[in-house]
Amino acid sequence: MNTLKIGQKAPNFTFQTVEGQSKKLSDLAGKKIVLYFYPKDDTPGCTVQACNLRDDYSHLLEAGIEVIGISADSDEKHEKFRAKYGLPFPLVADTDKEVIQAYGAWGQKKFMGKEYEGILRTTFIIDEKGMIEHVIEKVKTKEHSNQINELLNFK
Repeated sequence: MNTLKIGQKAPNFTFQTVEGQSKKLSDLAGKKIVLYFYPKDDTPGCTVQACNLRDDYSHLLEAGIEVIGISADSDEKHEKFRAKYGLPFPLVADTDKEVIQAYGAWGQKKFMGKEYEGILRTTFIIDEKGMIEHVIEKVKTKEHSNQINELLNFK
């Protein structure tokens, strides 16, 4: 699967806001979006990454940036994960992996010598016009917000 590249149009999709409203990615036109794909709720690396973004969320919002996380977990699992760690941004339940595949965030992985297919931890920064502005394929879970801030010349 090919990951989307800088300059490509970000595929549109529908998601639930933290208030439970249905929105489309295109509804956020005029704002930058950090769209991050992660393997699984409430696992060590994914929790560190989500909490790192949570801790910098107010700074990102002040800069006009929305944050959206996506995994193949269910809405129920997402809600428990959000509540447990106080995550202020929406988590999209892409159980059929349509969005994950549209962004090219699904592919071969290796863990403890075993190869399998799964979600590739990838972050897309989408510009105000809905175009891919940056792609982070080597996400550092403990420093993810710093990676984003450096790309956008913040802080």
